[in-house]
Amino acid sequence: MKVVSIHPTLIQKKESLPLFSTTVSAGFPSPADDYIDKKIDLNEALIKHPAATFFVRVQGDSMVDAGILNDDLLVVDRSLTVKKAQIIVAVVDGEFTVKRIKRINKKLFLCPENKKYKPLEIVEGMEFQVWGVVTYAIHTF
Repeated sequence: MKVVSIHPTLIQKKESLPLFSTTVSAGFPSPADDYIDKKIDLNEALIKHPAATFFVRVQGDSMVDAGILNDDLLVVDRSLTVKKAQIIVAVVDGEFTVKRIKRINKKLFLCPENKKYKPLEIVEGMEFQVWGVVTYAIHTF
């Protein structure tokens, strides 16, 4: 899965939307207006570090089993320290990619979440940089 575009966050003002105090059933619909509890600002909810957060558009199917689909918009925080088995955006030999980072037998791998693809071992001489940690995936249906 590759990154096809990068967009900085531009939070100019708070924009609050209705937040319902009840969960939404996936079955028979029910009226929800009576359950509006408070408002939520999606910038505040999704972006913890605005100066270090970017949106990236992705292309490909290597991360479908992690819920990241072709043309999804990812929220990427560059200020976070990478933790074990997180999904990251990395630069490998000059190309952006989205993969799960894993250490296996003291070796570093970028692992796809689709059985059609093999993990990529990061070896000496390879240009490699963690660009940021994926915190959310936004997709349409």
